[in-house]
Amino acid sequence: MTAAEMPREAAPASLYHLDKSDPRSELIDRSALQPAEVAEISELMGALGRLRDAEQQVSEASMKYMQLGRTDMQALHYLIVAGNQGELATPSGIAAHLNISSASTTKLLDRLERAGHITRAPHPSDRRALTISITPETREAAMQSVGRQHARRFFAAARLTSEERQVVTRFLDDMASEISLGDDAEWARG
Repeated sequence: MTAAEMPREAAPASLYHLDKSDPRSELIDRSALQPAEVAEISELMGALGRLRDAEQQVSEASMKYMQLGRTDMQALHYLIVAGNQGELATPSGIAAHLNISSASTTKLLDRLERAGHITRAPHPSDRRALTISITPETREAAMQSVGRQHARRFFAAARLTSEERQVVTRFLDDMASEISLGDDAEWARG
């Protein structure tokens, strides 16, 4: 059994507790916070960690089920959404979405076509271009596996009040902004 096939266990809650992960306040100055506030924030960080773990488990299971890699799955998701919107998917659109080169996109599409996941067809208005479509069989397999599992997130959001959804949305957007790799993350460009 490879490491990828071994069942993953959720990280212990203490892993996300500020007093355990940053006991000397090297990363976060919490001198203005009460111990109860630190505990609440630590519990919130633990909940985010559990969400990441659950999403990672679903992602790994779906890749194993579909026998595809992460980029392959992202491309198929893009094709499903494009199809749902009635939009024509092109190699350049896929490349832009995945932020990969045209050569990498060609390899990706070749691999997906050989496996029977996509079809290529001439573009209806640009004779130099192709359109890419997901096969009905692959679409159905993706929708009934990972798609159905991810759709369950809707129920958690639906159980919130409108005001709670606004708070959670604002919090998640703020957190995404805080951790985005900006100009000050020189370590990430090295």
